[in-house]
Amino acid sequence: MISQVIAGSMENAVKSLFTELGLVYTEDLKIHIEQPANLEHGDYSTNIAMQLAKSLRKAPIVIAGILKDKLEEGGSANHLVSKIDIAPPGFINLYIDWKQWAKEEFALPMNTGEKAVIEHTSINPNKSAHIGHLRNSCIGDVLVRLLKRTGYDVEVHNYIDDLGNQLADTVVGILNIAEKKEHSRFGDFCWDIYSKVNKEYEKNPPLLEQRTNILHAIEEGKDNLSWVGSLVAERIVREHLEEMNEFGIGYDLLVWESNIVREGFWASAFQLLKQTEQFHRETSGKLEGCWVLKQPSSESEAPDSEHSLDKVLVRSNGILTYTAKDIAYHLWKFGLLENDFLYKRFTEELWTTSSNGTRSSYGKADLVINVIDYRQEYPQAMVKQALEILGYAEQAEKLRHVSYGVVSLSPRAAKELGIDTSNGKASYAMSGRQGIGIKIAELLDRMESIIDQTRSEKNGLSSRTIAAASIRYYLLRFSLLTEVVFDIQQATEVTGNTGVYLMYSHARAASVLAKAGAEINIKPSEISHLEKAEYALIRHIAGWPDTLKSAFSELAPSIICTYTHELATLFNNFYAACPIMKATDEKKALRLWLTAQFKETMGDALEILGLPAPERM
Repeated sequence: MISQVIAGSMENAVKSLFTELGLVYTEDLKIHIEQPANLEHGDYSTNIAMQLAKSLRKAPIVIAGILKDKLEEGGSANHLVSKIDIAPPGFINLYIDWKQWAKEEFALPMNTGEKAVIEHTSINPNKSAHIGHLRNSCIGDVLVRLLKRTGYDVEVHNYIDDLGNQLADTVVGILNIAEKKEHSRFGDFCWDIYSKVNKEYEKNPPLLEQRTNILHAIEEGKDNLSWVGSLVAERIVREHLEEMNEFGIGYDLLVWESNIVREGFWASAFQLLKQTEQFHRETSGKLEGCWVLKQPSSESEAPDSEHSLDKVLVRSNGILTYTAKDIAYHLWKFGLLENDFLYKRFTEELWTTSSNGTRSSYGKADLVINVIDYRQEYPQAMVKQALEILGYAEQAEKLRHVSYGVVSLSPRAAKELGIDTSNGKASYAMSGRQGIGIKIAELLDRMESIIDQTRSEKNGLSSRTIAAASIRYYLLRFSLLTEVVFDIQQATEVTGNTGVYLMYSHARAASVLAKAGAEINIKPSEISHLEKAEYALIRHIAGWPDTLKSAFSELAPSIICTYTHELATLFNNFYAACPIMKATDEKKALRLWLTAQFKETMGDALEILGLPAPERM
């Protein structure tokens, strides 16, 4: 990466300065190299002189001048830099020699094959999935692709909570609620059943006793009710997998919560936790009989806040909380339990945990990433704390929670679904209990219809493929913690910052290169006298490895979306301002080479985002 080459040369210059001044260089000094937004401020810039001003007791502008001289004496970052400017109050602005850049390979530093387990999707198996679930899956799938791109051995888990209240509610509804409306999918039938049974609980409270009975039954896994629950969950999961497949999202392993309980994972975790001081059984008070994980006190929290209370892992009636099962699951993920699952095929390419099957080598991760919305931040912190309490500090450090904002409905979308919007709220939450939400399958059908009606050329990608890519990009382009206020009209646009725009740009470049015919080849010596649109494009292409590194460090797909949209915009500006096929031979060669560089970079970005890179739309 260019930034690393420059940072390495800058570090040598700083070390040399420290030696001259008789000072000790500290390795914790961070040299930040970035691309300025303004082209006039150089291709790369650093504020290291301002960082050093206090410790060196010199003006930043003076330090910057000294470092500039040392960089030039040292060959200006392997001759990659053609010019260095100093700007008040002490910025060092560097300009790249693009002829030299074209000669070199700038690869992303690759991982050496560590194993990462990424858990995402994890939808309750009790009804059809909605667009909020899809945001989770799209984020998780990009992280899978990003980690594979950076050299990790990635294993993808989809955790199925087949012991939870939601599944029990659906089973109660199936057994007690009349539903005669026609449905094309079982999940849609369960969507309506789930909503109706929650309304029925309000009118008929004794019905809640059935949920308790069913919860016990499916946890024991022996009688008729447990089989009903199992059949409902499996059918729903298969429908969820079919939906995700349409968006290019896949998994390596389905992990069923029931297997965690029945195969003794919690029993092993329980024995480990009992050996610590922080885990104990309460003998008095409102938590009497509960096993709790003692929390460190925090003066900033109210005494009665949820986070200041000891976390219950086992209730007084012996029922495990979700967090208890999650702690056991994560001990297994890191290979810290002697227990293991048995496995069998769920589909031709997907495996599942099972009560019977074969042994395999799942889990044993070096890095664990969980994609779960921000409302689960506290339970995720509890899992990390449990690892620390048990002495697994290294694993706790390698547990990453990718938190994100939920998807809600715009007033326009809410009104279309029949929600009363007279209170004038900016957004409206989706609610499975109330049957309010936009199902993934319905949105995909609708988007496909819009795409099909608006496109004139239909010999490229199918309208459904374009529709899935459009929806996927729409959910990815927002920063992680942003609440996505979903508006159907906005989400189905095909111009502006959309997946369609990115794919169209790639197809345009492919068309230009196809017309050129012969293999594109340009000598680096010909990269000179760049016009503004050419310069802006090549400069942005050069920043791709740095963008990948940043997206990986922050585990943030939106960083790639922002980069890719700007890349497409710069290419289309270049295409409009700089004739390619009608240019002089020298310019034509340069511009075809730039087009090829754009196509390669855009193709790489689209692959990580999970969008097609079409030769034609």
